[in-house]
Amino acid sequence: MGYYLNSNKVYSLYESEVKKPYFVDKTEMLVELITLVEQGNNHICITRPRRFGKSVMASMVGAFFSKGFDSSSIFDSLEIAAEKKYREHLNRHDVIYIDFSESANISNSYDRFIGKIERKLIADLRRAFPSVEFDEDDSVVEYLRSVHEATMTSFIFIFDEWDCIFHKKYTTKEDKESFINFLASLTKGTGYVSLSYMTGVLPIAKYSSGSTINNFVEYTMAVQPKYSEYFGFSDKEVDKLYERYLKKEKNPAVARDDLRFWYDGYHTAGGTKLYNPRSVVLALSNNNLASYWTTTGPYSEISTYIVNDVDGVKKDVALMLTGESVPSKVEEFAATAMHLSTKDEIFSAMVVYGFLNYEDGKVHIPNKELMDEFEKTIRREKKLGYIYDLANASSRMLRATLAGDTKTMEEILQFAHDTETPLFNYNNETELTAVVNLVYLAARDSYYVERENKAGEGYVDFIFYPERQEDDGLILELKVDDTPEAAIQQIKDRKYMLKFQGRMAEKKRHTGRIFMVGIGYNRKSKDHHCKVEICNL
Repeated sequence: MGYYLNSNKVYSLYESEVKKPYFVDKTEMLVELITLVEQGNNHICITRPRRFGKSVMASMVGAFFSKGFDSSSIFDSLEIAAEKKYREHLNRHDVIYIDFSESANISNSYDRFIGKIERKLIADLRRAFPSVEFDEDDSVVEYLRSVHEATMTSFIFIFDEWDCIFHKKYTTKEDKESFINFLASLTKGTGYVSLSYMTGVLPIAKYSSGSTINNFVEYTMAVQPKYSEYFGFSDKEVDKLYERYLKKEKNPAVARDDLRFWYDGYHTAGGTKLYNPRSVVLALSNNNLASYWTTTGPYSEISTYIVNDVDGVKKDVALMLTGESVPSKVEEFAATAMHLSTKDEIFSAMVVYGFLNYEDGKVHIPNKELMDEFEKTIRREKKLGYIYDLANASSRMLRATLAGDTKTMEEILQFAHDTETPLFNYNNETELTAVVNLVYLAARDSYYVERENKAGEGYVDFIFYPERQEDDGLILELKVDDTPEAAIQQIKDRKYMLKFQGRMAEKKRHTGRIFMVGIGYNRKSKDHHCKVEICNL
């Protein structure tokens, strides 16, 4: 066993995953890869946002195929064991597994990064094939060709985090082109590759016709449906994990619907709904709902485009914060650009990195976890102007609502309407809904805010579910060219409280009061009127 060739690292990584309480068996993917291996000379690149299980799947592929160890104790109890060609391919192949992030993270230059990989891989080949003659100045590719010519050995290449080097500050444009050429020379037009399996966040960057890796077939979440079921968690998979959670936790604090609200919302090109797998696992493992997303790296870089309002992007981000979807032409290749100059490019990058979901020609913020991250940006950056002012007025709006201070509520809504650069034409209930969502932005700190849900005998505009036992609930109903009294009467007549009570019962919480909030807007007078009533349960 070597450092890259038939390394036991992949065995250890995947074995540890299988032993975890919230492991999900995705080994059916190996059936498809076996076919590719048998055909030979196949090259696939699967790109997904961070935290979507790419590295787990890469270690699974390596642990299954590599002849460096016996992994039957892992796979005999998994779904792949039922495949008729299981034994024929289990631990029968020479596998070169390279996690590019490992070398990139300890290097301070591209030369050191690529030099370490080449030296260690050459050392592996010399040790594994001592009878093959090599020249000391041979390149890695020449070593591999010599092995293949002498022994007819073919290799499975697994490249994890292929694009990690693209995010390093020390990497120049020329370095990136050199790296693309390195990957091309390693895999393209060679007889020693039975399968190249590559994963990363970015689609393959095609800098010039001379350095294109056109032998790879790319599979992205937004464009290609194939392999989608193996990355991220489906509803059924989360259902099973939640059953394990209820058996494991003595005092479960996470409701099943909460997982959907916090971590669902992604869609594949085939229309399948997906959860962020890492966040689901952490929420169940910690028995706590929270944002497990980190905003360092790409998000920090992309958020500067929002703050600087490149191509007027801040208005669309504000719209998405209200729960709306925004039309966009997503071109995933744009994510590799050094400078993003249009909204479509910015949104394309956000989709690639998992900050937005793309579906039916529109982008939107997928769930509460990501909504919280965007909200932090909006409420922190004064350069966002009127959007910053509206977002920060939301704390006053919530306090005024809970105090029954309808005068202050009406003043804040009027400010939202009269701002110099209004977000909306404000002529219908949909636009009123969007503005109300924005001026209640601060409520997300202590409430789960859902909108336009079936409740009782109709659909309610907003329900605010308190996270803390001591807080009261809120139900908001909006009316254009009607009174707030009519809005509150609709809450009562259609029994919207039933939805609230059912959800709180599921969470095993109880609140003594619900604030019924009616908001009316008159298009002729352009006035807002509010009314608050308290319902004791």
